[in-house]
Amino acid sequence: MITYSDKTLVIIGHGSTTNPDSSEPTHLHADRIRARRLFKEVRVAFWKEEPSLRDVLYGIETPETFIVPNFISEGYFTQTVLPRELELSGKVTCRGTQRFYYTDPVGNHPSMTNVILRRAQQTAPQAPPGETTLFIVGHGTNLNDHSAEAAREQVDRIRAMNCYAHILPAYMEEEPLISDWWKMATTSYVIVVPFFISDGLHSYQDIPVLLGIEKEVGPAASQSEVFRRNPYMLHEKTLYYTSALGTEPMMAEVILDQVAAFFTAKQ
Repeated sequence: MITYSDKTLVIIGHGSTTNPDSSEPTHLHADRIRARRLFKEVRVAFWKEEPSLRDVLYGIETPETFIVPNFISEGYFTQTVLPRELELSGKVTCRGTQRFYYTDPVGNHPSMTNVILRRAQQTAPQAPPGETTLFIVGHGTNLNDHSAEAAREQVDRIRAMNCYAHILPAYMEEEPLISDWWKMATTSYVIVVPFFISDGLHSYQDIPVLLGIEKEVGPAASQSEVFRRNPYMLHEKTLYYTSALGTEPMMAEVILDQVAAFFTAKQ
């Protein structure tokens, strides 16, 4: 069994100056991991909130530290912003007697597939798999092609498992559009999973309007009923809408999986 009792874990999130729900999943995952006492210390930091990226590595006393980006995919933030702000020189950064290990973002790990399936099953336990279409929804557009690619990879993995009648990718701002879900889904039941780390503006405001389950932008996720009113009867179909993937408690395991993958690879 891998032991990290002499190591530090740092979980990095994006955060938000306008959405109070953005950082909550990262804090909750950190609390779950702290409770297991696997590491000497577990810290969190954010690009847009406190604790800041610039300060999070100061005062760490352990010789080895794992830094895990709690992001859905590789992209500008994980490849440029975070390494710059954390002053990392690559996957391994040495400073005196200390080593800092920069893992892949959580969304890249294969165990994300299990998170998607768990979230779908928990949200729609009454939906017969053989009569259900599962949509995995990303942002889309060429500004976010890495996240779109990550969503497509998950679609391919779940298709190979034959656990739902149809598994389709959809996007907010590129084809195939999630607003056309009712045209693409030929089954009686539909499950829509937002491929995002937190319940931000996209999952609790934009996508519900695009799906047609809300007529206008609603309140913050913590005040919203949009995730608690399932199922929705639209276009002669039974639609279930889940909260963002990154809010699933199982994500704490994905963070640990990324640490284990890095730890094993460096041996």
